Amino acid sequence: MLSDTGEKAMTGTRIKRIEKYIDGDEFMVTYGDGLADVDINKLLALHRKQGKIGTMTGVHPLSRFGEVVEDHGIVKEFIEKPQLSEGYINGGFFVFNRKLFDYLSEDNTCILEKQPIEQLAKERQLSIYPHTGFWQCMDTYRDFKYLKDMWESGNAPWKIWEK
Repeated sequence: MLSDTGEKAMTGTRIKRIEKYIDGDEFMVTYGDGLADVDINKLLALHRKQGKIGTMTGVHPLSRFGEVVEDHGIVKEFIEKPQLSEGYINGGFFVFNRKLFDYLSEDNTCILEKQPIEQLAKERQLSIYPHTGFWQCMDTYRDFKYLKDMWESGNAPWKIWEK
């Protein structure tokens, strides 16, 4: 199914406008601009176990730069574009209970990642599914090229449907 939620609608508004199409109590959301090997069955199981309104996939992205470990001005180690290990970022794969719709607005300016998610976190109604596998955003042409090269080389860790 495809739903036209409006050209100017922000992420929260878009979800609010599909409320009438959600039959069950739970539904999944993704932005569509990232690739990952997230096990959605495990994501859903964690969501159900936690019993919160929302569950967000947390990831450690690759650094865009090489990391230098130094000691008194001498390079001890250099790691080219390591996976960051401090804290998580929003990996863009969610499971929500339909109560999320109470936090959203039809107004075009409703941004899921702002007031709704911040409020869920404040109310301790947002859990995290820590994903340690492959994740890569595709926000720029550089990201597109990187992922296209991976695909063409036969090294596409997100291609898990044939395993």
